[in-house]
This record gives sequence, C-alpha cells and structure tokens, in this order.
Amino acid sequence: MALAERVDTDLKDAMRAKDATKLGVLRMLKSALEYAAIEKSGAEAELNDAEAAQVVRKQVKQRQDSIESFEKGGRAELAAKEKEELSILQAYLPQGMSADELAKVVRDTIAGVGATSKAQMGAVMKALQEKAAGRADGKTLNQEVQKQLGN
Repeated sequence: MALAERVDTDLKDAMRAKDATKLGVLRMLKSALEYAAIEKSGAEAELNDAEAAQVVRKQVKQRQDSIESFEKGGRAELAAKEKEELSILQAYLPQGMSADELAKVVRDTIAGVGATSKAQMGAVMKALQEKAAGRADGKTLNQEVQKQLGN
C-alpha cells in the first residue's frame, strides 16, 4: 500500500475511533502530502513513496524542532503534545539504519569516493544521501562522516 493511501486509511480509522490527536496529525500530514504533490506537478499529481517519505521526514523534523524549543522555554505540556504527534508521524517513516549499518555505509562511501580528509566531505555527503535514501537523517550522516574522516 502506498504511503498516501495508508495515511488516508489511518485517517478514516482515527475518525471512527474519535482519536482527536491522531486525526489532527494525519490531517496535517495529508495536507502536506497534497501540497507537495501540487507543487511537484499540478493538481492531479501523486507522490511516489520516496517523495511522500521526504514530506513525512520534514514534518518529523518540525516536531523535533518544536519539542526542543518548548523544552528550552519551559513549556513541558506543549513539548509533550509535540512528542505525541512525533510518535504518530514516526510510524510512517521507513525503518532507520542501525549504528553499525550506518558506520559501514559511511565507510564504504568514503572508500568509494576516495576521500581522505574533511575537505572532501561534500562529495561524500552527496553520495551518501543517495545510498541512505531516507533511512538516516542528514545530521546523523554528517556526524558519522566527520567522525570517520577525522581519524
């Protein structure tokens, strides 16, 4: 089942269950997916799963940033609400890479690109983002590349 179809199905289930939080999150996600499709190529366009996953990752990142801001501002109740929304959204993301798997992919990419210092980090990151394809976020990839190139 395509990601957008899964969101629609879960949206209907949340309506039936009268789950207000999940319903609100899924409505926002559906809107973001439709907006991205329109932005891509008009009103009748549909996103493939990779593009839809990118939209979900963007929504997850927004929630993570909000949680961080609310916790710094001492707004625990708002941070808790955002954490709940984040857990709902994370169910729509592909399975992430384990630390060992991430380290291996980074090591292989560095060897493939032939990078020996942090000066070639841009080339490594470009190749790595294609390989990781949404299974790891850019910040995590960046930290692992810096760690391995720093040695």
